[in-house]
This record gives sequence, C-alpha cells and structure tokens, in this order.
Amino acid sequence: MGAGELTHGGATAVSAADDERDLPTGTVVLPTGRISAARMYEPAGPTGPFSAVQLARLDEALTLASRETGLDFSVYLGELGADSRAAAERLHASIGPDATRAVLVAVSPGERVVEVLTGDQAFQRLPDRGAKLAVMSMVASFKEGDLIGGLVSGLRMMTDQAGPAPQH
Repeated sequence: MGAGELTHGGATAVSAADDERDLPTGTVVLPTGRISAARMYEPAGPTGPFSAVQLARLDEALTLASRETGLDFSVYLGELGADSRAAAERLHASIGPDATRAVLVAVSPGERVVEVLTGDQAFQRLPDRGAKLAVMSMVASFKEGDLIGGLVSGLRMMTDQAGPAPQH
C-alpha cells in the first residue's frame, strides 16, 4: 500500500491530495471531507438599465440643468400605460409644491413614448416649442439605441432653451 491510500475490501480510495488537484483554485477538501471554497466578493451593481458611469452622466446633466436654470429637472424612466400623458401629469404633480418650477422628462422606451411636463413657472422659460425640439433630439438618439445619450442631450437642449436663472 502506498502513502495516502486506504484500502477497504480491495477497493482503493483516492487521497485528499488527488481530490484537490481536480478542484478549482481556492478550493480545498477539509479533513472532514467537506469542501471549502474561497470566492471573491463582488458587490451588487446597479440593477437598472444604466451602468454606474451612465448614472453619473445623467446625474451630472440633471444637476447642471437645475443649477444653471434655477428650475428643477427630473427624469422618469418606466412604463406610463395607455394614457401616458395622464400618468406623466400624476408624476409631475407628485413633486408637490415645487412642481410649478419643475420640468419632468418621462420616458417609456418599451411604449416608445416621451412626455415633457413643465410647471407654470417653468413653462414661462421653457415653452412647448423648446421642449419639442429637445424631444426630437432625444428620440433620434433613442432610435440609435443610445438612451443615456438622448437623455443627456435633451436635458442640455432644454437648459439652453430655458436660459440662466433670473437674477433677483
């Protein structure tokens, strides 16, 4: 009998060393026979449609748009349902008292719908014509599969249309 081998009734059992050669790196067989494996911890990333870098781009575009114009810009991405305008209006109203100076861009890629809503104060600075131009630009990017690029571009266009925050 060779070292590391056990015999029982004529059958040869394979040693733990032989078992470990077939295991992936970072895995061992303990004396009890239990297998222990070391695995690299990887934190869960964003579960939405955007990578962390894309989310940072969108956040920066929203922040700059709000800072430069004094209006509150928001983006909603998701289903709006059969009456997309009514759903977008409910979302805009949910902003609360600040809705009067808010601009909501609601996008439902699956339904191929883009709605832009402005509160009363925001409308004075971003009329429908300016919003429509931004939507046309966004839709062109969306058709090319560039969701984040379309949103960022649309926000920049609306920022330019609204102009700088009025000085009091």
